[in-house]
Parts: sequence; structure tokens; C-alpha cells
Amino acid sequence: MPTYRYEAEDPERSCPNCRGGFEAMHPIAGPRVEKCPECGAPVRRVICAPALGRSKSDLDYRARRAGFTKLRRIGKGEYEKQY
Repeated sequence: MPTYRYEAEDPERSCPNCRGGFEAMHPIAGPRVEKCPECGAPVRRVICAPALGRSKSDLDYRARRAGFTKLRRIGKGEYEKQY
């Protein structure tokens, strides 16, 4: 099910939830969200870039940033640290 991003049509008459924008999940053929679920202010759908997939280099970067170590096999039972 796709995730859609919504924001307030009138930022002056809205709550912090819809003023900053929020995400909602609903089927493609389903009805759009017309009001903020918290304050009832009218909202509009915002077009944003989809997250279709991640590259292998991005996964390596995120693992490195989280403190994991990547090893590369160089022989039978021997490994070399890549980062």
C-alpha cells in the first residue's frame, strides 16, 4: 500500500501535525485524506519522490555508520577487513 504525504492548505489555521506535514497510507483507488486527523483542518496531498530501492553502496555506508565491520573472503578461512 502506498504512503502519501499531506500538509495543511492554510498553515495559520492548523495544528503542528498538519502544518509540518504527515504521512498516510491508503490504497491507490481509495479516497484521499481531506482533513487532518487531529484538528480537522483541510489538507492537500503533496507530491514527493518515491523511495523505490536502495543501492548496495548505500547499504554499505549505513552499516559502516552503524558501527558494523565488512569482511571480504581472501582464502579458505581467511578474511580481510574492508572497513
